[in-house]
Amino acid sequence: MAKATGIGGVFFRAQNTEALALWYQDNLGIPGFWTQEAGMTVFAPFKADSDYFPADRQWMINLRVDDLDALLTGLRDAGVAIETRPQEWDSPETGRFARIHDPEGNPVELWEPPK
Repeated sequence: MAKATGIGGVFFRAQNTEALALWYQDNLGIPGFWTQEAGMTVFAPFKADSDYFPADRQWMINLRVDDLDALLTGLRDAGVAIETRPQEWDSPETGRFARIHDPEGNPVELWEPPK
């Protein structure tokens, strides 16, 4: 049986496509065409009443990062609001997490896998 071999793209609607694309490039280093580093990708539907991300959003993207502290410093310097919950979200088994929202309110989870 044929199968999917990875994510070929993430597509979502935006009010200002050019500005939002530039925000992702400037703040997270994601260009329009992006060759990712190999690594695990989780593909998981959540229950409709989950409070893991905002109820008015159908999706949340999780981005694997190599240095969460450095990225968060740059985001803070750019005025991006950051949410962390080390006691709740972080563990030696799963790694470290932070949450931000892009300028259009879409949730973005940042994940530094365990070393």
